[in-house]
Amino acid sequence: KAIYDSALSTFFINGATDNGGYLPVVSGLKARAVLVDMEEGVVGELFKSPLRNIYDNRFLITDVSGSGNNWAVGKYFYGTRYHDELKEVVRKSVELCDCLQCFFLIHSLGGGTGSGVGTHLLKILADEYPNVYRIVTAVFPSMDDDVITSPYNTVLGLNQLTELADCVLPVDNLALTGMIGRLKGSSTKPVPKGPSLIGNNTTKQQSSSNWPITATPIDSAGSGKAFDEMNNIVANMLLNLTSSSRFEGTMNVDINEISMNLVPFPRLHYLIAAQSPLTNISQTVAPRKVDQLFADAFTRDFQLISADPCRHTYLAAALLVRGSVTASDIRRNIDRLQQRLRFVQWNREGWKVGHCLVPPVGLPSSLLTLSNNTAIRERFLEILERFYKLYKRKAHLHHYTNVDGFDLGLFKASADSLEDLYQEYDQLEKQTELGTNPQLLRLQISS
Repeated sequence: KAIYDSALSTFFINGATDNGGYLPVVSGLKARAVLVDMEEGVVGELFKSPLRNIYDNRFLITDVSGSGNNWAVGKYFYGTRYHDELKEVVRKSVELCDCLQCFFLIHSLGGGTGSGVGTHLLKILADEYPNVYRIVTAVFPSMDDDVITSPYNTVLGLNQLTELADCVLPVDNLALTGMIGRLKGSSTKPVPKGPSLIGNNTTKQQSSSNWPITATPIDSAGSGKAFDEMNNIVANMLLNLTSSSRFEGTMNVDINEISMNLVPFPRLHYLIAAQSPLTNISQTVAPRKVDQLFADAFTRDFQLISADPCRHTYLAAALLVRGSVTASDIRRNIDRLQQRLRFVQWNREGWKVGHCLVPPVGLPSSLLTLSNNTAIRERFLEILERFYKLYKRKAHLHHYTNVDGFDLGLFKASADSLEDLYQEYDQLEKQTELGTNPQLLRLQISS
């Protein structure tokens, strides 16, 4: 039988001995995970899947009707209703940890549960465990998203993430679908419809929280497989991110070092992730040389969100390497990258390097890059433009104002917060391009 070691205990709890200790071999393994959704479809499918025994139903909170793609319903109705239960289930999960380092939150922003209940839970974590890092993997809606109110939900949710998260790793369906297409030799495969990459829901009141990263969509086998492949890319990103916490290495990087080294200002904590080689459940396109590993990770096609960091300014960057890569390989590629990448003037050497000796299964090596880069502001601008197209016409506002506890002023406050965030990144871009400190310009949103 497999040994239950420290690497496995990072994400899993093993069966207990008679005196309360953990068994030395794998037995009754359960994930250190809390699953939350305000409808039962996706979670129900998860508990019918091959992974059904991995999750502990004691750490499960669901409802029936869903949040109706409404942030206010998720935040104020379900957040209030399940506030005590959320606190309690997190407390019980935390008590099973020997050395709690970090909370990972995985949720979408376009729907009601992911954005509303998700950010409510983030507030609980900030209040109850203020010294524990909170890293959020947030699914940004695509431009062709079929949730009408997703611009509202996204802006309201981002306001909470900006204030409460330590780091946000945004991903989107469009970028992930492009990766799958390239793995299969085609980049023209359409994006699966649905509120988030985690799963697609065909119930009357769609919910897009879909927290379990491995959930299989309900609608069809074809779409389900597509979402599984996309989820696998995100799961690999999280595995690479936590590899130093699980395995030995020459330059290990703790989770707290990510925020410490990549976030120079509290609000500017949105990190663009990229990884090489491209891999999904059944396919891997491994580069022939180590140098290609680094070159690929700094191209647009390998970013987990639709952005091109190399054309913009870096505040800081992390290289998290796994496998058979030497220190000289890393140094050589950093020197090469510094010649073509643009960093802010006050952080020219803004690299954080980690090297884990254990490679991913089936690969000789891999590279995860995390970039605090001004390219993210383009996504913020797209979201703001979509938001104002609805907000200027007061469309669908009554769905939010009818929810007890919701204040109409939250729309303007959240939009202003996102606009300020855009301006902060934009100012750093201009300072680097011009070598000056320009006056802060007011963002103009096209109608």
